[in-house]
Amino acid sequence: MANDTRRPDARPPAVDLQQLRFAVTAADIGSFRQAADALRLRQSQLSRCIRQLEHSIGVVVFERSSGGVKPTPGGREFLRTARIILEQVDTLVACAKTTERGQAGKLVVGFCTSLSTGNLRETLLDFKVQFPNVELVTVERSRTRLTTALRNGTLDILVVTGAPPLLENQTLPLWSEQIMVALPEDHPLTTRDVVLWTDLRDQTVLLSQYDPGHELEDVLISKLPLPGDRPQIERHDVSGGIIKSLISMRFGIGLVMESDIGARFAGLVYRELRDGIQPSYLSFSAHWRNDNENAALQGFLKLLTERYPSLVSDE
Repeated sequence: MANDTRRPDARPPAVDLQQLRFAVTAADIGSFRQAADALRLRQSQLSRCIRQLEHSIGVVVFERSSGGVKPTPGGREFLRTARIILEQVDTLVACAKTTERGQAGKLVVGFCTSLSTGNLRETLLDFKVQFPNVELVTVERSRTRLTTALRNGTLDILVVTGAPPLLENQTLPLWSEQIMVALPEDHPLTTRDVVLWTDLRDQTVLLSQYDPGHELEDVLISKLPLPGDRPQIERHDVSGGIIKSLISMRFGIGLVMESDIGARFAGLVYRELRDGIQPSYLSFSAHWRNDNENAALQGFLKLLTERYPSLVSDE
């Protein structure tokens, strides 16, 4: 039998939070020098810290050049996880401070939609009126990261479109929002009050990789099942706000939710999107853990059930 060369007392590489913060800052800025200035450090100190980090984990995180730094393929994956870890640590610290201050409670709500108008905005405003002493924290991230936060308990409740992210969670159906089309202000389709799905055939539709981009694409495919009838779809790894910027720059058009239209955006107009005479909708639902005993969560759920009562037919 082959000998196991690993030491029985071998430990995982030592990585501290400071190293993670330095690496994430350098990646965001793209320069060790500018990152050091932002962190109020000497560049040599920052560079040495990141070299120690790379040595500890056995991965070269950055490609260095005279023009700055950029993550390697392995570095991008490492930095993605580092950001999640730092967010969770920041949340833990915030929770500890809240408890120490003796506040009446705290509710952390995750979502993937706009707060410029619509039901979620009105629900949060109602909650603050009914529970003024509860600290209300909102978190907007990708569905994957929000689902992870819900699983590990750093989120109390998640409001998203589409299917439940975790089968073991409790789920409450909420409202539906109409799907709209976002257009550059000089686009030919702006002359119409209503745009049909079939009108999109020769267009370029820009969609975010973040939610609810995937659900919007699913609806588009269901409305235009033949590939030859569909527009060209470009998927961008950016937020919905950046998608709106690209639309205003005439890179294409976009699909947005009704709650998005409350925020004015220069160079952008919205039109109803219909299938014949029928508007198209996406449904929202709330999800929370079975074992979450947060009293503030119970108050929020009571408000949701009052505002959006389920329609139960008599049997």
